[in-house]
Amino acid sequence: MNPIDRTFARLKEQNRTALIPYITIGDPDPETSVDILRELERAGADIVELGVPYSDPLADGPVIQRASERALRHRITIADCIRTARKARERGVNLPFILFTYYNPVLQMGFDTFFEMLRENDISGLIIPDLPVEEDAPVKERSVKYDIHLIPLVAPTSEDRIANICSRAAGFVYCVSSLGVTGMRSEFYSAVDELIATVKKSTDLPVAIGFGISNTQQFARFAGLCDGVVVGSAIVKTIEEAIPLLASEQTREQGLAQIREFVKSLKG
Repeated sequence: MNPIDRTFARLKEQNRTALIPYITIGDPDPETSVDILRELERAGADIVELGVPYSDPLADGPVIQRASERALRHRITIADCIRTARKARERGVNLPFILFTYYNPVLQMGFDTFFEMLRENDISGLIIPDLPVEEDAPVKERSVKYDIHLIPLVAPTSEDRIANICSRAAGFVYCVSSLGVTGMRSEFYSAVDELIATVKKSTDLPVAIGFGISNTQQFARFAGLCDGVVVGSAIVKTIEEAIPLLASEQTREQGLAQIREFVKSLKG
C-alpha cells in the first residue's frame, strides 16, 4: 500500500485530520531543509510536501517566491530536491513525502528518469499545479506504473469537470481554498464549503484543502470538513523569520525550535 493511503487510513481510525506542511527545499539551504523535515515530524506533521524552487512559480505567492529565490541561489535542482527525501530518511524521518513541482522540470528530466528517481528516493506522491487533467496522460500512466500518487488540485469549476478530475486522482484530492496564488489570508472565498462538498460527492478518496491556511483557527475550521489540511506560506514565512537564528551554530537549535513550535501550534 502506498504510504499516503496508509497514513490516511490510520488517521481515519483515530478520527484525526492530517496536517500536511509544505516547505521549499533548499530554503534557506539544502542541509537546513533536512533538519526542518525532522522538526516537522517532531511537531506532529503527517505528510510533507517538498516544494521544488522554480523561477516562474505560477501558483505561488510572494512568500514562497522569496523562498524559491533563496533556494535557487544554491543552484538547487529538481534532482537535488528529490534526493533530499533520501537524506531525510537517513536522518530517521518516516513521513510520506509528496513532491510539488511545475511541469517543465519534469519534462526536461524525462518522465521515466523522473519517476525512477522518485521511487529510488522514497517519494510517494506528486503535485504538478500547471498540468491540466486533459494533458496529464503521460504522467498519469507512469504514476500508476511506479505507484506514486498523482494528486490533483481542484478549484471552483463545473461539477462535470470536478468529477473528471476526481476520477483520475490518487492519494487524495487537493481543494484550493482561495482564488489566486498561495499566501496567508484572513478570509476564504465564499463558496469554499460548497467546493469541498462537491468534491466529496465525486470521490471516495480523502479530501485535503490548502492555499492560505495559516493559523490554529483556520486549521480547526477546515479540519472539521476535510481529511487533510495543507499549510504552506505560513510555515515558509516562519522559516524566513528564523533565518538569522539558523545561520549561526550558537542559535541554530533555537531557530529550528521556533519552526517546530509554530507547526505544533497549528493543531491547537
